[in-house]
Amino acid sequence: MAYSRRAISAAVVLAITGLGGMLSIPQTAEATFGYYGYGYGTQSKGMGGAGTALALDPLAGLTNPASLVHLGNMWAGGATLFNPNRSYTADANFQPPMGPGDPTFITPGRIKSGTDWFLIPNFARNWKLDDDTAITLTLAGNGGMNTDYRTAVFENFAPPGAPAQFQASSPTGIDLMQLAVGVSYSRRLNDQHSIGITPIFAVQGFKATGLEPFRGVSKYPDKVTNNGRDLSYGAGIRIGWMGQITDELSLGASYQSKLKMSRFKDYKGLFAEGGRFDIAGTWNIGLGYKVTPDVTVAFDVQRYLFSDVRAIANAGDLPIAPGSIVMGTRDGLGFGWKDVTAYKLGVQWQQSPKLTLRAGVAHGSQPVPSSQALFNILAPGVTQRHYTLGLSYRISDRSEISGSFMHAPRERVRGTNPNTGPQTGFIQMDQNELELTFTRYLN
Repeated sequence: MAYSRRAISAAVVLAITGLGGMLSIPQTAEATFGYYGYGYGTQSKGMGGAGTALALDPLAGLTNPASLVHLGNMWAGGATLFNPNRSYTADANFQPPMGPGDPTFITPGRIKSGTDWFLIPNFARNWKLDDDTAITLTLAGNGGMNTDYRTAVFENFAPPGAPAQFQASSPTGIDLMQLAVGVSYSRRLNDQHSIGITPIFAVQGFKATGLEPFRGVSKYPDKVTNNGRDLSYGAGIRIGWMGQITDELSLGASYQSKLKMSRFKDYKGLFAEGGRFDIAGTWNIGLGYKVTPDVTVAFDVQRYLFSDVRAIANAGDLPIAPGSIVMGTRDGLGFGWKDVTAYKLGVQWQQSPKLTLRAGVAHGSQPVPSSQALFNILAPGVTQRHYTLGLSYRISDRSEISGSFMHAPRERVRGTNPNTGPQTGFIQMDQNELELTFTRYLN
């Protein structure tokens, strides 16, 4: 069944304009590999986020758009209930400050971040224009970071007697949300190969609180903290290929460019490059293999390119001293994250015509080095291992419900930061996630 260009264009416009309304929803965190989610689409998530070489559901088009032409006319919508548990511990092995320029320190003790539950919606619609061509609209949370410590974490960073605007307030934390709209074009080249391209439009929301002491070392002191939520807009592109090499073996590959984003003007004194916070690029390759007609194994390798974004990759250990300017500049303080390589392995079993069962595991390298541990109190995206289960159940010939569950065990990074002298400590996080999606097949 063919659809008019006007109808498709209208759907795209409605989805993009709807982003503004969604930003009022405080469901913002999905930090599993750094600030990226470990996968897209409930079926892929049930297999540890693997699926670059499989045609699963339209939400997985943000993993590899070449898969979408193999799907029919359908829509899928659902929500993720995400539970990240974040905390930090600062040890008491510090040197008390004796005067200007002496080491600062973080108040000793274990502090847990609040706001442990987030609800993240998603939606995708696939239009099959003909046997060899499809257009797909996807609206999904791309990722995020969130901390909410009910204390003045950096209260000892302000010199004694500093004016009130430099005294740390409570709560302390950041809230970064990323939403993406993808409009994919996929085409079957022949019986074996397909390609896809997805222009991605993104919007970010960000706010920070409790960072007043850093105003004294910023190029823009009034654009560091407590300025409410600021918005950033931008775009990039994802391309993909999928090949059916044999009856049993399929291969896939995909690349997403860095999403160029407008600056956070209200926080240009916090982030490097005057508030620029682009969304890191990523690439992934994968294979799918039918062990039997009913059992498929998927394996993916994915690389997250955080080093291309200065606000994330710049080291957070520049010396903070009175009169220095180390925030808001090109080489200003960042989080010191490294690129992440993730390996994802999943299995899918078609147990019956109605029921499909899934399981998977994903493991990524650690983005936060020990030398950056204490500065990453604000963004403890340290989880590495993810264990998943999933299923799909056919309610009728045209309706299906899918679910996935993920558990990421507690991961801890212990270390220091030069700006806290000899003080040590650690940051830690564990996560749970439950996702449900309803799929409607239209023909």
